[in-house]
Amino acid sequence: SLRPWRPQPRALQLLGDGGWHPDGPRALAFFGPVALGPAGWIWHWKQRIDAAFMARFADLQPMAPDGQAAMACRGCAAKLGAAPLTAALARLDPTVRAPAAEDAAVVATGADGRLWLQSVDGFPALVDDPWLNGRLTTLHACSDLWASGAAVESVQALVTVPEAAAAVQEELLLQTLAGVRSVLEPLGAALIGGHTLEGRDGAGLALALTVNGRVAPAGHWRKGPLRPGDALLLSRPLGSGVLFAAAMAGAVAPAWMEAVITAMQRSQASLVPLLAAHDCGACTDITGFGLLGHLGEMLAASGAGVAVELDAAAITAYPGALELLERGFASSLAPANAAALSLLEGPVRLLGEGGRAEALRGLLIDPQTCGPLLAALPAAEAPAALADLRAAGFGAAAVIGRVVSRRDAAAASPGPG
Repeated sequence: SLRPWRPQPRALQLLGDGGWHPDGPRALAFFGPVALGPAGWIWHWKQRIDAAFMARFADLQPMAPDGQAAMACRGCAAKLGAAPLTAALARLDPTVRAPAAEDAAVVATGADGRLWLQSVDGFPALVDDPWLNGRLTTLHACSDLWASGAAVESVQALVTVPEAAAAVQEELLLQTLAGVRSVLEPLGAALIGGHTLEGRDGAGLALALTVNGRVAPAGHWRKGPLRPGDALLLSRPLGSGVLFAAAMAGAVAPAWMEAVITAMQRSQASLVPLLAAHDCGACTDITGFGLLGHLGEMLAASGAGVAVELDAAAITAYPGALELLERGFASSLAPANAAALSLLEGPVRLLGEGGRAEALRGLLIDPQTCGPLLAALPAAEAPAALADLRAAGFGAAAVIGRVVSRRDAAAASPGPG
């Protein structure tokens, strides 16, 4: 219930005089009709009070609902885990074998022979700024088509705004859609419509997008098959999931968040022609299931005859990500993603783990928002492709592994003892 409150009739006011004095800065003190100064001792008194007040904002407390367990992660880390997703699809129609996972569906073939592709993606707002959230969500959703070799042509948006005054909802919607358009306009793509909802029972801002595009059949990349002799190229670092999770616990250096948000805002549309020029044969984007989960989908699309060797030293992480994983931080989706670690006992070998093995394995299952593309291309093309990506501004791009035959992988594995 409300409690009565009455302001104090007099309050202490300390005011720096702003002038130069040979003995240093000075301030004045006012309390009702009493005035003191200007004096240096009042300035130091003011500084102590101000510094103590600002320090209260430096030691941030973890975000938690009503003092309970730590909040679940947002962004793509809010997606359903692989196990319940797979089980639900299997139960939906047990007589129909579920199609192989692909980043985008082929919905039609146009009169010009090009394939029409469509994908859908979205999540609860990752950041408080509605414009920035609109931009990040759009970049994330478009990556499904870029990973398929397609150009984005149109988008529809489903925007959920929280219960609030109409003027507040208007501004949230405006800024969200402006963030969406900031991605689409440089691509020559259009926002062609959508739908709005009001979030009830405390639901906050959320955005989901249907993304449409076209690609020539010869340029259409699927997740597989991977071919022995392929190199695996990763377009940018991993670790956004753990960084945002740790930020909710007040444990992230501001410079770390600045670095990851800056990288996430970079469009990867320019990678499509670059990878195509180097004979990319299969591709996916690394999102909620982490590098291992999505690599597992590529292997599932390749048959039982291939394996992958990953170079641990080549897998790049955003600043602070490995340190946070070593300190025990992890995205709330990481435990579900941990099932993919079983691949390391089968078709995936992780070479050169070194002294950060546990943190590195955490990085491999870290869910990514606006994550990198993972492309398979002939090993002979890899050096030139890597140079082109770095010249295009993707300085952290790296060749992180190679595809081998399962027989060769078994022969290379160390024997017992």
